[in-house]
Amino acid sequence: MSKEVKMLDTPPPGHAGEGFFATKLENLIGMARANSLWPLPFATSCCGIEFMAMMSPTYDLARFGAERMVFSPRQADVLLVCGTIAKKLAPILKTVYSQMAEPRWVIAVGACASSGGIFDTYSVLQGIDKVIPVDVYVPGCPPRPEQILEGFMQVQEIAKTENLRRRESPEYSELLESYNIK
Repeated sequence: MSKEVKMLDTPPPGHAGEGFFATKLENLIGMARANSLWPLPFATSCCGIEFMAMMSPTYDLARFGAERMVFSPRQADVLLVCGTIAKKLAPILKTVYSQMAEPRWVIAVGACASSGGIFDTYSVLQGIDKVIPVDVYVPGCPPRPEQILEGFMQVQEIAKTENLRRRESPEYSELLESYNIK
């Protein structure tokens, strides 16, 4: 009785034959990174509820390789900022981002994290991109779990195709220096 094995992800470009597969190490590492991301939720308001729904069996983020939620920045790859960020909270968010190991990606979930949302007040940060670099913006107030999954899949695509040496480039160093991050 033979069972057919289905691929969860398409293999990277390479040469395949009977009993072997050859590709570039960069492609293989990219595929491994994309399918083993460990998200760190930084949820402060209603977008956090939608993020919790995304973890439910209905939407199941685990099928994308994000089985393990981590609550330690030192073990996380992806920072999901969900909801309103007060200006007093901005230095804490920056510290959390700084403690994450490279490579690291950021998803701004919802209108409040992306642009301050409807809270155009003195106390609300008008977008987290004022304090940390953002890779993917997920629109909505609050966004549906499907939208958050789409944002996560965009980060997977970035992780899969990103040059392994990009994080060592002068452009990336300048980006972090512009945010005053070492």
